[in-house]
This record gives sequence, C-alpha cells and structure tokens, in this order.
Amino acid sequence: MRERSRQRAPAKLTLTLRVVGRRGDGYHLIDAEMTTLDLADELTFGPGENDLAPDDLVSRALAAVGRQAGVRVEVDKRIPVGAGLGGGSADAAAVLRWAGCDDLEVASRLGADVPFCLVGGRARVRGTGEVVEPLPFVDRAFTLLTPPFPLWTPLVYRAWDDMGGPTAEGVNDLEPAALRAEPRLAEWRDRLGDATGQTPQLAGSGGTWFVEGDYPEVAGAVVTRTGRP
Repeated sequence: MRERSRQRAPAKLTLTLRVVGRRGDGYHLIDAEMTTLDLADELTFGPGENDLAPDDLVSRALAAVGRQAGVRVEVDKRIPVGAGLGGGSADAAAVLRWAGCDDLEVASRLGADVPFCLVGGRARVRGTGEVVEPLPFVDRAFTLLTPPFPLWTPLVYRAWDDMGGPTAEGVNDLEPAALRAEPRLAEWRDRLGDATGQTPQLAGSGGTWFVEGDYPEVAGAVVTRTGRP
C-alpha cells in the first residue's frame, strides 16, 4: 500500500431498544431503532505496521478482510469510549468500507453494532444486531451528554439478567440495568434534564444521555444531527 486514504466512522445513536429474548449461548436478542450521527471518528490508512492490540476492533476488522499486514491505521477519536455511541464498532465498519467489504455476516462476527455501523443511516435492528432493515432518513438534532466514565455493555446486560429482565417504562429496556450497574449515571441524567426541561433517554447500554433538539448552552454537551449512510 503506497497511498494514504481516509474514512469517516460515524457514531450511532440507539433511539429505542427492547430486549426481546436470549439465545442459548447467552447472547441477548434486541429490537431497536438506530440512526447515524454526524459525530464521527476519522481513520487514516497508509503504509506501515500497526501497534494496536490484537483484540482491538480495528485490528480484528483488518484481519477479517485479510489486510492486517502492511497497513497502518491512525484513528482520530472523537466518539467517547464506553459511551453507548458505537465508537469501536464505527471504526471497525470504517475498516470494512475501506476494504470494499459490505458483508453483514463478516460485520456481525466483529461485534453486535458493526452491521448497523456498516449500513448506516436509520434502521430497525434485530436479532443480536445482525438484522438491519433500513428506514427512511429523518433530519433531527440531538444534544448528548456523556459522563466522564465509561460504562461497559456486558456489565449492563449482566445487571439486566440479575434484575429478571425488566421492561422499562421508557423506550430503552436497558436503562434501569445501566442505572443499577452505575448509579452515578443518574446525576448526569438530571443535569441534562434540568438544563433542557426534557426527559433524557439513555443511548443503548449507556452511558450517554440525550434529548432531541439543539441545546448548545448545556455545559459539556455535544449537539449533533442525524447523518445519511
């Protein structure tokens, strides 16, 4: 590889999420609506070798397309880590796009959010994330508030299991479990709610809270819009 090239890796926002079952291997089944945001990492591909860990999603994506040798990937991270916005999955999907791979089966082996991040836009997502049904684009603005600590998805699903698999009163079944796994989330929910007068929703398994609308005055918040594929 001689030339450098770039790929955007847009974040995803989970607007609704129902946990509808659990497979025999322990993986949870979901029925969710997701949308791409204009908040994005940027990946630069060039000649060289990576110093990434083998279990890093970018490394795994390169291996999945047989391009792990002779390619160096630099990631300009703008999507917060452990925030429920699919940052690692977006990066993996960007690698697949760069390699010309649009195979959702390959994407699903990398992670539950990678198939949606590969398709992008707005979609209904089912199964363990491998079923992606595109929906019409809707132009919307969102204000996101991300706490300064990560929240890892396996911990949230474990809490959901321990709680007996509750269905939330709101649109995200994982919200009660996330609050149980990390009680500090409540403070950040209330900050966003008090500042905007709206009821915040949790993005996927957390820990980003969001409300619809443009509220640039909220301290520490990011205003973003939906993006096309």
